[in-house]
Amino acid sequence: MKRIAVVEDEALMREELQSILEKAGYETEAVCDFTDPAAYLLDRSPDLVLLDLNLPGAGGFQICRDIKQKSAIPVLVLTSRDQMKDELTALNLGADEYLTKPCRRERLLARISNVLKRYEGRTNLLEGNGFLLDRQTYTMYINGQSVILPKNQGKLLEAFLVRDGRTATRQDLCRALWGTDEFIDENALQVNLTRLKKTMAGLGMKMHIEAVRGIGHRLADKGGEQ
Repeated sequence: MKRIAVVEDEALMREELQSILEKAGYETEAVCDFTDPAAYLLDRSPDLVLLDLNLPGAGGFQICRDIKQKSAIPVLVLTSRDQMKDELTALNLGADEYLTKPCRRERLLARISNVLKRYEGRTNLLEGNGFLLDRQTYTMYINGQSVILPKNQGKLLEAFLVRDGRTATRQDLCRALWGTDEFIDENALQVNLTRLKKTMAGLGMKMHIEAVRGIGHRLADKGGEQ
């Protein structure tokens, strides 16, 4: 069951939205504490955030910005603000949809369904232990932050993730980096592997790159060497 976080400070509206969503088969979670809602949402990682803009504290724009800078959680803005500049601001911050109140139940549910389907159909996100990698931009989402990896580091991490724990040979890694395993200096591969290892260590990742003697390298959980 998909879980939707409702970020709305008006109690009656929040309860009505939760009722609509739950009757449609969604699990809901209300965000009522606006001390640091973005951090809360990033920690809870719902399948979708239904976000008002007129909120106490930082406000909806800041929440949208924080979520989209640090995660791949979809955001649907539902607000009484009907100015084009507000819609464009939200979309430029990464919002996936923008609807104005009052909004018909059918329209809201259709937009939610469409956003969820778009994310289910995305093939560019690869998942590791405690992080996600966008294989198109090589953006890594980890520990509530987003980090854009240098291209070669992103290519290597992608090569490990698609093998799901299996060992990648030198040839596999050279093809990932340069599209060929012909006439590649072994030292060039080691330099790129060392850089990725340092990046991963600096981010405190739960996984690391380990050598498999006589075969190549693989991505493994720390403490899980065999």
